Amino acid sequence: MIKVAFVCVHNSCRSQMAEGLSRLLASDVFEAYSAGTEVKDNINSEAVEVIKELYDLDISLVQRPKLLAEIPAVDIVVTMGCNVECPYLPCRHREDWGLEDPSGQGHEKFVTTAKMIEAKVLDLKDRIAKGRI
Repeated sequence: MIKVAFVCVHNSCRSQMAEGLSRLLASDVFEAYSAGTEVKDNINSEAVEVIKELYDLDISLVQRPKLLAEIPAVDIVVTMGCNVECPYLPCRHREDWGLEDPSGQGHEKFVTTAKMIEAKVLDLKDRIAKGRI
């Protein structure tokens, strides 16, 4: 099965949301992982709350911030929009989703970000399933 890594510097917010939503919405097409280069101690509590609120999924139960070295080799790398400091990971396809970090910007920004991630995960799933990646 195709392996997709969602990477961000701290692996505590957007990449964690993408991993959780991918496991929920696309596990029949790809395996999802998330990682970073400088991990935080915990997943952002607002990210956990919003994913639980919108999707009835508690990502804190099965996910934790991880370093790039802790995930297997992957086929696809999706960077979340970390601009200058995006981590590098070998792969056969790479894309950047250009998502602004919602940290410190309030609940609605997290909701908007989660919905954007959902749409992008479903699009990625579709492209992989149709052999376009």
